Amino acid sequence: MTYVCTLDVSRELVLYVARLLAAERRRRGTRRGTRLLTPFHQARFALAWFRDRCDVERLGAGFGLSRATAYRYLDEALCVLSDQAPNLQEALDRAREEELAYLILDGTIIACDRLAGTTISRKGKEIDLWYSGKAHDFGGNAQALVDPRGIPRWISDVLPGHLNDLNAARELVLAILWPYTKTMPVLADGGYNGAGCGVLTPVPQRTDGIPLHVDQRAYNRLLRGLRCLGERGFALLVGRWKALRHVTISPSRITDIARAALVLTHFEHGLIS
Repeated sequence: MTYVCTLDVSRELVLYVARLLAAERRRRGTRRGTRLLTPFHQARFALAWFRDRCDVERLGAGFGLSRATAYRYLDEALCVLSDQAPNLQEALDRAREEELAYLILDGTIIACDRLAGTTISRKGKEIDLWYSGKAHDFGGNAQALVDPRGIPRWISDVLPGHLNDLNAARELVLAILWPYTKTMPVLADGGYNGAGCGVLTPVPQRTDGIPLHVDQRAYNRLLRGLRCLGERGFALLVGRWKALRHVTISPSRITDIARAALVLTHFEHGLIS
């Protein structure tokens, strides 16, 4: 039995994804009429999965696809979308050209199924590679830069969840970010204390019980008021594209899913056309 469900995205977004898929077919030399779905309907299939995180096999069956073909079509859509995502330097150059007053650096854990990989902690103990103490769950650590409106401008590769935000940022962000902070400071939460010059973090509470100076408390309040929109960046990604709420396919694909969701968000907010 099948049923009808409304896909609540604009036709323009479906056409945008369809154009990318059509270009990929031309690049591969795919002959006309040899695919079960046209680029337009393949785009509908992929966007339905992004919006609702449906079971790929059942969703594909509704489009007349076998299990293997459904996964292959989804994988193709993930690749063409993620290829459109800006790298860190491109995102920073564009932010500087737009004369943004500041950017917000934030991180999140994208949940995934339990994995068996292990690693050695700083204390010399064997721990689960993808288990996050921050989220108390298995997942991957993703870093993002968000503009003052709360729209994500860039998202990083997704690293195993045992890494904290500061270590992930040191590996993926900070070396390229620092030269831009001379004219465009970056706001971050207390998890990034020690990130270095140009990354503004709250003044930590004193360990001796003495309260912070009034100027420090005012600074923290102002920073918190500006930085809170960084949370909106991930809310836009995860709230709108449910495929990011819990990834059940290979964790090696979390990066592609996150970047593809970023591209879809950019289209819906007019950053690309």
